[in-house]
Order: sequence, then structure tokens, then C-alpha cells
Amino acid sequence: MTGSASASASHTGGRRPRLILLKQWFHPEPGMRGLAFARRFEELGFEVEVVTGFPNYPGGKVYEGYRIRPLLRERIEGVAVTRLALYPSHDRSRIGRVLNYVSFFLSAAFYLTFLARRADVVYAYHPPLTVAMAAAVARMFRRTPLVLDVQDMWPDTLRATGMVGNERVLRAVGAACRWTWRRGDRISVLSEGFRRLLVERGVPAEHVTVIPNWADESAMRAPAGAPPAALAAPGRFRLLFAGNMGPAQGLGAVLEAAALVAPQRPEIEFCFLGSGIELDRLKARVAAEGLANVRFLPRVPMAEAGAYLAAADALLVHLTADPLFAITIPSKTQAYMAAGRPILMAVEGDAADLVRAAQAGLVVPPENPAALAAAVLRLADMAPDARERLGTNGRRYYDEHLSFAQGTQRLAELLRAAMAGAHAGERT
Repeated sequence: MTGSASASASHTGGRRPRLILLKQWFHPEPGMRGLAFARRFEELGFEVEVVTGFPNYPGGKVYEGYRIRPLLRERIEGVAVTRLALYPSHDRSRIGRVLNYVSFFLSAAFYLTFLARRADVVYAYHPPLTVAMAAAVARMFRRTPLVLDVQDMWPDTLRATGMVGNERVLRAVGAACRWTWRRGDRISVLSEGFRRLLVERGVPAEHVTVIPNWADESAMRAPAGAPPAALAAPGRFRLLFAGNMGPAQGLGAVLEAAALVAPQRPEIEFCFLGSGIELDRLKARVAAEGLANVRFLPRVPMAEAGAYLAAADALLVHLTADPLFAITIPSKTQAYMAAGRPILMAVEGDAADLVRAAQAGLVVPPENPAALAAAVLRLADMAPDARERLGTNGRRYYDEHLSFAQGTQRLAELLRAAMAGAHAGERT
């Protein structure tokens, strides 16, 4: 047992500390901090209960085999999972999204305050903010130490994505954020930029720790299935964007770059893998403009996504030119690095700095079709071994600095620090 683990055991009478992982979306839904994450904390010495909603993301329809009820307890591969009622929704409807977030907030706040077994520490994954708020409300009554994992900077994200434009509403959300952050015993953030912003907004610097995200390593390193036929035909250079296609991704600029490249190098293809609320609009634009060098591929399970990444010649990250995105690191960056493919990073700030530090690819300004087109041509003209070197650099950097084992170990230490701080406060 490590020193930090033995210290936490001393606070719990020698038993394993009980940890509640609070997430609105969890297995079998796709996304970060899933089943492997929960199992890892069991391995690190915690007794884990996942508190989540009924699976409905990303389609907004409850998964087959489930039906909404006030509470459902189940075990998935040995992990205790408690599912709480929510309003299923995930589309362009703002009312639907609000109902989705608020319904889970109410269910989670009630469960954590009145029904949950006493925990030694609660971990709350944000977004949405309402998850963190539910944990903060429960902390007021039960005094359970709370660690917030802030992956999205509200209200900045709401403004940047266009989900909310009303300044009064944004100010109210900002006030709710500050209230919630002040009630976290410790906060984990994904970048130095996030840390600086939280400190500027009144969170004590010593409470904020940067823990970069990691990738689904099994999917990236040992992808299921053969290389997809859509990416296997010879004589092509394929740039692949994989993930959500929403307003924040600014993929209209990528289509403009494709239009610039097409007359010069028709063998270069721009491929889009995934789904999102902008997908139909993007497809319609491609059809209207006759962009023969653009291909859309349907979303696949994460276990299969690695085969697509491995089959591409280069991988694209793109977000709109918003100050918020200059301090974030899109999670696909780590997946691309773990896959060992060259990266074309069209995001400013922390994400660009990461690719430069790793020497893993090229960096261009976001929403700049001419610069993006020039970078694609440069990658296509590189010798294969030079492109391979970029991918190898990225994978090495990921292994040395960003791996799942390293990140979860640091989070476990943060959870134990929150427990120790709460116990120290009880003694004073």
C-alpha cells in the first residue's frame, strides 16, 4: 500500500475508502471516464459506486433494455452502478437540453443528500455544471469531501457554442459556477489555461490541479477489426476528423479548405467520422458545392474507432477561433497521439503547445481555410518516414506524460488529499 493509500485508510478505520463517482453519462454510453475508469479506482484501493443517469446519449433515446424509473441498481463487470431518473434529450432543442440537465440535477441532489450510503469522498464530472452543483448541494448537508473534475468552462462554453446567447442567463450561470467551484475541496482541470481562469475567478490556487486527459488506449493501440474499406483504397492521402460535429468544431472552414485543395490534388480526401447536430448541414453543403474530395463516415463504437485512426494518413483537430478554445485541449488530441498518427492541429493555445512540445504534427490557426489547405498539402508531400516520425513522437510523448495509468494515479492522490484535508479541518 502506498503512503497516500495508507493515509486514506487511516481516516477510514482501515477499510477501503468509499468513493462515489458522479457522472451524468456512463457505460454503455460513449465518452470519457467510463467503465475502465471506475474499475481502475477499485484497483487503486477504493470501494466505488457510480451514480449516473439512464443511458440515452448521444441520440437522446433511452437505450434498449432500460426504461426510466426513479432508481435502478445494477452491477457492470463488478462495478456498482446506481441509475437515476432524467429527461432523455440530446438535440438542438434548448428546452430539451435544459430539462435533461435539470432533471438529473434534481435526481442526483436528492439521492446524494438523502439516499446514498455514506461516502468518504465524492468525485463529480463536469460538464454539465448541474452535475457538480448536485454534488455541491449534497456536500452542504452531508459534509462529504468533494473533488470536481472541470472539463468544460461554463459559461464560456455556452457562449462559444451558441447554446446560450442571453447575457443575463450567462451571468447567472457564471454565478452558479463560482458558487459550485468554491464548494469543491479540490478541483482537477485539463490544462494550465483552465487553471489560470479558475484562479482568476476566485478559486484558491492550491485547490486546483492540472491533470491532462488520456485516451481509450485499448481502442487506439489494438483496434478491433480490419482497416475500414473506406480508408483502404491505394493512391489516396486521407485527412481524418473524428468526433462530434457541432457548432464549436467550425467544420465549415474545413470544407472551404477541401474546396481549395481539390483542383490541385484530387487524390487528397477530407474524411469525417462521427455524428453531431451539424452533420446534416455539412452533408448538404458538400452536395451543393459538389465536393468530391469529402467523405462522411458513420459513427462507430470507440472499440472500432482506432482502426479508422490507424488507417488515416493524418488526423485533424479543429475548433472555432474562440478565446475559450485557446485554453482547452480537445480530448481527441490524446487519442490521436496514442494512435501514433501525425496531427494537424487547428486550435490555438494549450492544444497547439502540446503538439509542438511533442513534435507530433503541424499547427495552423483555426478557421483559416488557406492555412489549413497549405498544411494538408505539406503533409501530403512529406516522405512517408517523416510522417511516421511525427506519429511516433506523439505516441512517445503520450506514453511518457499523458497515459491512463498516470492520470488516474494523480486523480487518486487528489481524492485522498481532499479526504485528508477534510479530516484535518475536523480536528481544528
